[in-house]
Amino acid sequence: MKQFNSKDIKVYGSFAFAILAFLAVYYGLPDAFSYSGKIMTAIIVSGVILWALEPISLGLTALMILLAMLLFDVADSAVIFSGFASPATYLIVGGMMLATAVDETSLIKRMSYIILKRWGSHSKGLLGSIIMIQQLQAFFIPSTAVRSALILPVSTMIIETTGAKAGSNLRKMIMLGVAFGGIISGTSVMTAAIGNILTVELLNRFAGIKITYFQWFYYTFPLWAILIPAIWLLLLKIFPLPKEQQYFPKIKEEMQEKLTELGPVNRREVRCFSILLFIVALWLAEPLHGMHPSIPALIGVVLMTLPKIGVADWEPVVKINYNTILLISVTLSMGYTFVDSGAADTISEYLSVGWFMALIQNPLPAVIIVTILAQIFHKLISNVATAVVVLVPIIISVAQNAGIDPTVTGFATGLSCLFGFVLIVESMPNLLAHSTGMITQKDFLKPGLYATIISIAATVLVASTWWSWIGLV
Repeated sequence: MKQFNSKDIKVYGSFAFAILAFLAVYYGLPDAFSYSGKIMTAIIVSGVILWALEPISLGLTALMILLAMLLFDVADSAVIFSGFASPATYLIVGGMMLATAVDETSLIKRMSYIILKRWGSHSKGLLGSIIMIQQLQAFFIPSTAVRSALILPVSTMIIETTGAKAGSNLRKMIMLGVAFGGIISGTSVMTAAIGNILTVELLNRFAGIKITYFQWFYYTFPLWAILIPAIWLLLLKIFPLPKEQQYFPKIKEEMQEKLTELGPVNRREVRCFSILLFIVALWLAEPLHGMHPSIPALIGVVLMTLPKIGVADWEPVVKINYNTILLISVTLSMGYTFVDSGAADTISEYLSVGWFMALIQNPLPAVIIVTILAQIFHKLISNVATAVVVLVPIIISVAQNAGIDPTVTGFATGLSCLFGFVLIVESMPNLLAHSTGMITQKDFLKPGLYATIISIAATVLVASTWWSWIGLV
């Protein structure tokens, strides 16, 4: 008789849990929900469970969710497939291809080595460098996962060079610097995080509100400027090092050796940097030319791969992760179908009680409420994209029921979903740092809780000052 191994138990157990959750939600929701609303909510809940437990690949789960929406006929097929036709999907595809093309050159490695050589010989400078490298990459690499993946090999090399032992404060500080630095790197650059792109897309589709690349940066730069030093100081305080462990002269030597191996700056790197600057300039000039950010991204892909002009061959650039494409496209379709099925409006009606409506009539209390709500919701729904596409439409609907402009509440909701510090499943940078085996979930809890409080407080501070001054609140 065949014995079940732990992997089999995880797969069957996860699917059983997801099916039970589907049935519980479908039969447990009140009659105020339409058939489509009940089915769609049940599909989302079961899908979130499968994404969180991951018994199968994320892309396969996304495909199953797509089929469930089609087979249960929760909306017109054009709505269900609309996520694949969204400009946001092409922006993410273009961003992934750009990241692959840039990685074909030595540009990012050279930048990282130069920064670490200059400031990495002291613990404060080392942590600051790991955090700042990802912030600089945010302008050119439109993916938190890719940015963290690019800095991880360098961070691992630093741990080996410094001799940081397993469980030491130095090792924890470096790995959490990668994770938390990756998370906050998506704050101020619209194309730097999937959640940002989805938030902009949902606000445009369901509220007719268009936020440009420049506007996103203009709204969030003060928050970014607060979070960078705040996270840096937090990790230094939580993981103190004895004075004799704060200096690493070997790092400077190691970085110099790496730069010597790379040789002088070559033409490919110059062309790559020039193309990246051109793309960023197009993104910033969106109010002038009116092109969706996906168009400059795709222009960049063409320039990066054209013979003579480009820096990479087409074949490696086109080999992107289709799990991510399926995940994002289906997630967008879930959001569109969730609204089309009436589920979002029904839930918003339940939230539209007198005391809640009275609170959100004032923009500042509204920001505080949705920021905290987004954090709680993100803990329950670990996937950032899913949290955004489910919660943002609900908040937009609630704001419209209250008769207020949904811009600030929808924007603050999507932005807050980015900041997942406590659980490793809340963000790709957390998962990547944890996947090295150098840090455990337990190591995230205390600093993650403090970082969450800091992000909420910083958002409220910026809302009460900067957003108020510029007329957003």
